[in-house]
Amino acid sequence: MKRLLSLLLGLALTALAPAAPPPQPSTDWSGAMAEFAAQDAAAPSPDNCVLFVGSSSIRLWTTLAADFPGVPVVNRGFGGSHIADALVHFDRVVAPHRPRLIVFYAGTNDLAAGKAPADVVRDFETFCARVFALRPAVCIAFLSVQTAPARWELRDRMAEVNAAVQRLAAADPRLEFIDTNPAMLGVDGQPRLELYSADRLHMSPAGYAVWAKLVAPVVNR
Repeated sequence: MKRLLSLLLGLALTALAPAAPPPQPSTDWSGAMAEFAAQDAAAPSPDNCVLFVGSSSIRLWTTLAADFPGVPVVNRGFGGSHIADALVHFDRVVAPHRPRLIVFYAGTNDLAAGKAPADVVRDFETFCARVFALRPAVCIAFLSVQTAPARWELRDRMAEVNAAVQRLAAADPRLEFIDTNPAMLGVDGQPRLELYSADRLHMSPAGYAVWAKLVAPVVNR
């Protein structure tokens, strides 16, 4: 009964969400989508998998299977993408799968391209609404927009997005906000450079190990 009431609450909140304009792609992702289609045709994902969706921080997470042993994982990250790109290509990235959980990371490219925090959050709300319309019981875990050294100047705008998504998660039991930033910062409040690759934007293996530790309790729940 409690689970049913939670789902009904989430559906009501989705129905009340403001209408958003149609998403616009940030670039041509036809090559990535063709690759995903080939992967789906060769090996359809199992029911109740964990679907990882997002930008390059997801695409480059090549150790998913080892990080979450015994959990069927599917990686549908495509580098440089915005949240709107996951909407434009929703029918290829999300719709073919029947996950129990979606782990989502995107937003930093959106902010770097000049989008306002409110627009980034709105795109994520639209993504959630699309997911819940298709799979009402799926859970979505949002990994906080990351204050990487290369985009440190965007940290205040990132904090706005993260705070807004955290509020959304507090209102809908199907949403989870995973704040990775505290673990990625040192005692001086600055990014831990050893957790990032040479470009100071993408993560090193040590950075992914931190993410895996934070995500594991949600994935294994």
